[in-house]
Amino acid sequence: MSLLFRTHLSLACASIRENRTRSFLTCLGIAIGIASIILILSLTGSISHLISREIKDVGANLIVVRPSSTKDAVTSLVGELTGTNSYQTSNLSLSDIQALSQVPGVTAVAPISLSAHTITDENNTIASATILGTTPDFTAINPLTLRYGSFISNDNKSNSVVIGHMLSLLLFNTSNPVGRTLTFQGQRFIVIGVLEEIKDYINFNNIDYDHALIMDLEALAAITGDPQIQQINVRTATTGHLATIAGDIKSVITTNHSGDTNFTVSYGDAITHPASNLLNIISGILAIVAGISLVVGGIGVMNIMLVSVAERTHEIGIRKSVGASSHAILLQFMLEALILSMFGGFMGVVLGYILAFLFSIITPFTPYISWQILLVTFLTSIVVGIIFGTYPALKAASKNPIESLKHYR
Repeated sequence: MSLLFRTHLSLACASIRENRTRSFLTCLGIAIGIASIILILSLTGSISHLISREIKDVGANLIVVRPSSTKDAVTSLVGELTGTNSYQTSNLSLSDIQALSQVPGVTAVAPISLSAHTITDENNTIASATILGTTPDFTAINPLTLRYGSFISNDNKSNSVVIGHMLSLLLFNTSNPVGRTLTFQGQRFIVIGVLEEIKDYINFNNIDYDHALIMDLEALAAITGDPQIQQINVRTATTGHLATIAGDIKSVITTNHSGDTNFTVSYGDAITHPASNLLNIISGILAIVAGISLVVGGIGVMNIMLVSVAERTHEIGIRKSVGASSHAILLQFMLEALILSMFGGFMGVVLGYILAFLFSIITPFTPYISWQILLVTFLTSIVVGIIFGTYPALKAASKNPIESLKHYR
C-alpha cells in the first residue's frame, strides 16, 4: 500500500511538473483566497492580542461600566465609521462615580468623559482637541507613562492639565511644555505633565492619548456643565470576587438611576475595544470575499483537473487494462488535486503575511502569527482540494478502459 501510494504521488507530481505554468496559475487562484484569510486572521488576531495584553498589564481586577447603546446595528456602524460614537449621549453621571467609590472592594474609580473643544496658547490653536475628563485615580487603573512632569492630583487638579506627546508638539512646538499655560473655554490651565509617545493606538478605552488633553472631571464640569461620561473604570482590591463586586456595582447604579438599567458592567474577557462590532462586521465582509476567492480558486482546480483527465484518458485506459482499479485511479487524481490546492495554500500563507507586513507599515497593527492560523489555512486548503477534486477524480475512475484506449491526444 505504501509503494502504491508513493507511485500515485510520483505520477501526480510528474503531471504537475509537465504543466508548470498551468499548475502555477491554478495554485494562484487558491493562494489569493488563502492570503485573504491570512490577512483577516492576522488583523483580528493583532487587535485581540493588543487588547488582551493591555488588560493583562492593567490587571485582572478591572471592571468597566459603559452606557448601553439604544441604536440599531446600522446606526451604530455609521457612528463608528464617522467617529460620532466617541461623544455619544450617556446616562452615567458624577453621582455614579461617588456611589461606586463607596462599594466594598473598590479601590479606585476613574471615569472617562470625552469631548472635543478648541484650545489655544500664545501662538497656536487646536480647533478640535480631544478633552479627557477623569480623576487622579486614572493612572492607578490605566498604565500611562509620563515623559515629563507629573499627573494631576487632588492638590493641583483644579487648574492643571496633562497633554499627549503629539498635542504638545502641535500646540507648543516642543516636547516639554511643562510649566506653560494654555487657554480652554476662556480659562487658563498649567501644563504639569506630558505623556510618553504611545506605540499601540488600540486600547480598551478607545482614546488616542497622543492627541489628548487630560484634566480633572470636576474642573471640566465647572466649565462645560454636565459632562458626558462614556465609561467608568473600576479597580478592585482582589480578583477573587469580581462577579460579586460587579453585581454590587450594577445594583448601586440601578438604584442611583431609579431602576434604569441601560448600562453594562463588564470584566475579564468581556472587556473589549468599543469598536469591536465594527471590526467584526469588517472581518465578516472580508471573510465572505475570501470565501468567494476560494470558491473561484477551487473551480480553477476542478477545471484544470478535468482538462488533465481528458488529456490522460489513454493513460487511464492503459493503467486499467493492466489491472489498476478504479480506486487507484481515483486516488491518483485526488492526490494531484490536493497537491495543487496545498501548494496554493502555501503560496497564500507567504503572500498573506507579506501583505500583513506591508499593512503594518501604514497601520499600528503588527502581523499576528500563530499555529492556529496556520492550521486553519492548512485545513482549508485540504478541504478545497477534496471538494473540487472529487468530481474530476470520479470521472477519471469511471472511464471505460476499452473506450479510453481508443482515445488519443
